[in-house]
Amino acid sequence: MSRARATTGPAAARAERRAERRAHADYTGGVYGSMLAASVVIGAGALGSFPRTELVLLLLLTGVVFWVAHVHAQLFGARLAQQAPDRRVVLHVCRDEWPIVKAAVPPAAAVAVSPLLGLDVRGALWLALCIAVAGQVGWSVAAARRAGASPRLMAATASVNLLLGLLIISFKIVLKH
Repeated sequence: MSRARATTGPAAARAERRAERRAHADYTGGVYGSMLAASVVIGAGALGSFPRTELVLLLLLTGVVFWVAHVHAQLFGARLAQQAPDRRVVLHVCRDEWPIVKAAVPPAAAVAVSPLLGLDVRGALWLALCIAVAGQVGWSVAAARRAGASPRLMAATASVNLLLGLLIISFKIVLKH
């Protein structure tokens, strides 16, 4: 235990661990989760009697399912070949992959509040899609910034992710639902 940690107490040690986790955060799951949310919105053309509720649930539950799939892949892919994961490793992987679920929340919230904005279901779908694409761009810029990328590289990653988002939007236009 370091001298600074010993003299500052457990609260300071927890704060230091949180800061270290943030410094090593990987936003790949957020970018992926945002693209996943946009894809869910694209595929949600034929919703039933309660389209907004169904879309909110579809976005959130799809995020959770893909989060579980990524956690499973991380734990039982390469890690299992090396050693059985312990509780600490499981929690670490769960936390690292959580941005997949977090990325589904803003589009789901947009759908949930869309009636307050006077939007019909079609408008809610477009709002959710635009928010998912904005999230995709935002997560990618956050990742580049966290990695110490230059402003030019941050602009490049934002542009690439915006183009990918526009490609997803073009699918919605072509599919017309």
